[in-house]
Amino acid sequence: MNNIVGTESKLMQTVKLVNSKGMELEVCNYGATLMALKIPNKNEQLINVIVGLPTAEEYANPEYQKHNFYLGSSIGRYAGRIAKGCFSLKGKQYQLETKSEVHLHGGSSGFDKKYWDIIETKQGRSPSIKMQLQSGHMEGGYPGNVTVTVQYELLESNALRIVYSATTDRPTVLNLTNHAYFNLDGEGSVSEQLLQINSNKILELDSKKCPTGRILPCSQTHYDFQQKSPVKHVPSKGLDDVYVLSQKPFSASLISKKSGICMKVLTKQPSMVVFTPLHFPDIDFYQNATYSLFPAICFETQNFPDAPNHSNFPSSVLHPGETYHNETVFDFSAGLISS
Repeated sequence: MNNIVGTESKLMQTVKLVNSKGMELEVCNYGATLMALKIPNKNEQLINVIVGLPTAEEYANPEYQKHNFYLGSSIGRYAGRIAKGCFSLKGKQYQLETKSEVHLHGGSSGFDKKYWDIIETKQGRSPSIKMQLQSGHMEGGYPGNVTVTVQYELLESNALRIVYSATTDRPTVLNLTNHAYFNLDGEGSVSEQLLQINSNKILELDSKKCPTGRILPCSQTHYDFQQKSPVKHVPSKGLDDVYVLSQKPFSASLISKKSGICMKVLTKQPSMVVFTPLHFPDIDFYQNATYSLFPAICFETQNFPDAPNHSNFPSSVLHPGETYHNETVFDFSAGLISS
C-alpha cells in the first residue's frame, strides 16, 4: 500500500512514501533531506540504509550543523570544494565564503540549510515528492536568480531515483548532489561491506582536498575498487576522493552479506565523490542506531569539484535558457550473496 503522510511545524514538513513492495522513504523539506530509506533485507525485514537524525528539527539544530556532515541533504549551489572560494565568469571575479581558504558545499547559505517548498506529491505506483527552492542573485556570492527542483521517486523495482534540475536568469555556476550516507546493515560499520567503483581514474587533490587539475590513474593503488573489495581496504584515513566516471552499466555498488542487500549507483554525471568517514560525532541517530569505525559511505554524483577554475574539467556554467539536470538511481535488491 502506498502512503504519504505530511506535516510537523509551521516551516518544517516531513513526508513518508511507501511503494507496493514495502520500501519506505522519509524526507523533510529542510535541506530537501533524506531522513530514512528502508529496504527489505534477505529475510524481508525492513532495514534503514541511510544515516539520519531522530527528528526533522534536529537537522536545523546548530549543535548538529557544526559537525558539517550534511546527512542526506541536498547540496548547492556548488557541491564539493572551490579553491580559495573564488572563480571568474564572463570576465568578472566572484568571491565566496571560505573556511581555511576553501569554499565547501555552498557555505553557510547552502541549499542544505534552506526550507524547500513541497510543490507536488504523488501516491500510487512509484510514489514521489517534488520540492523547489528559489536562490536569489548573489546569494552566497553566486550570480543569478536560480530556481532548483528535486524529485525523489520510489520505483516499483525497489530503486530510489533522485532528479535535480535548475534554471537561471543569468550565467552562473552550479553543481548539485545529494549527500546521503549508506550503511546496508542499518548500524555498525561498512568495513566488511563489498565496494565496487567502475572507475580507473581519480582527480589529484592538494592538501586542502581541492583538485590540482591533474587526472591520475588509480589502477593497482589503494583507490582501486574496480573489483569488489571490502570497504576496510580503503586508505587508513578513509576515502574522500573524486572518481572520474565513464558511461558504464553502473557507477558503483555496495553489498552486505549480512543483510543480503545489494545497492547499485547509476548516473551520467562526470564524477562521483566517494566519502568514508572514520567515525561519526557523538549525536543521536534515527531510531537509536549506533555506528562504529567506518560507519557509512557516501556516493556524491556530480560535476568535478572546482571545475570553474580548471578549463580542462567539464563546464559547470549554466546559462539562461538552459536546464541543469542530474539524475541518479540507487537500485536495491536482496537475497543470499555468495561472493
